[in-house]
Amino acid sequence: MQTVNIHEAKTHLSRLIEQAAKGESFVIAKAGRPMVKVVPIDQAEGVVQRTGFMSGHFTTPDDFDRMGSEQIEELFGLGE
Repeated sequence: MQTVNIHEAKTHLSRLIEQAAKGESFVIAKAGRPMVKVVPIDQAEGVVQRTGFMSGHFTTPDDFDRMGSEQIEELFGLGE
């Protein structure tokens, strides 16, 4: 991945944006220290919401919150 300093990024911003839009991400650095990463918008999203992706594939038993309670009580001596 290409790293450019701020001055170079300002000078060549149009070219750098075109490259990023084609998938060639780059980093802008200040005094040699990376500050930001420029990526195409379709890559920037990155996080895919996965809540509910298994919906309809299995069911949860009605007693799910009580399953194994006797064994747990026995292990921790709670039933005495």
